[in-house]
Amino acid sequence: MTATRGPDTFTLQGNFALTEDITSDGEDDDCKGRYDSGYDDIAEGTSVTVYGASGDVVATGELGDSTYDSYICTFDIAVPDVPKGEKFYKVEVSHRGTVQLSAEQAENGELVASLG
Repeated sequence: MTATRGPDTFTLQGNFALTEDITSDGEDDDCKGRYDSGYDDIAEGTSVTVYGASGDVVATGELGDSTYDSYICTFDIAVPDVPKGEKFYKVEVSHRGTVQLSAEQAENGELVASLG
């Protein structure tokens, strides 16, 4: 599931689910946080920051395509050029706190995070 970008980097992949206060953005099955809900910062293009074990930023990306299903808005995440060699990684969507993954989980595309 992980696409390698080079010998010393990988693409961190997974998904992020918003589980309440969701609205359609009017196109296909796309969705986002409702404007007046406190989740209005969650939408396609929202920043995704990857931190290494030292707490330094090692890569950045953004929320990808969204899908609305069963009252849950799920976004694809694919952050390219994450350097290998960390003991663990922390991932933050917008300013919503971090989720920690082992190096193996990160490199295998096992990021699963949610809010709501």
